[in-house]
Amino acid sequence: MVDLVPSLPHPGLSEPHLHPHVHSEESLRQIVHRLSRIEGHVRGIKQMVQEGRPCPEVLVQVAAVRGALDRTARLILDEHLNECVARAAREGNIEAELAGLKAALDQFLP
Repeated sequence: MVDLVPSLPHPGLSEPHLHPHVHSEESLRQIVHRLSRIEGHVRGIKQMVQEGRPCPEVLVQVAAVRGALDRTARLILDEHLNECVARAAREGNIEAELAGLKAALDQFLP
């Protein structure tokens, strides 16, 4: 599957560029499935708050969502390293790809 997605500009670039994303259908299916489950879980937490459920119960569920998001982010990062970064290395674009990854990780990591 090939999808050209406008990405955020890399540091030092003023405009977004088109970055070819080639990922397997299985990988995309797995990530979307996880995100859908997380979305449902967040709706459940919202309902818990609206029902006045005890704060410790809500916090346990928030922790579960945080863990699920972290595992999903790990899948996305693994996919990016295995596909996008590897492809950039083969094509001679590794510096720009790593700069974009570093910028994303700077925002992602606390």
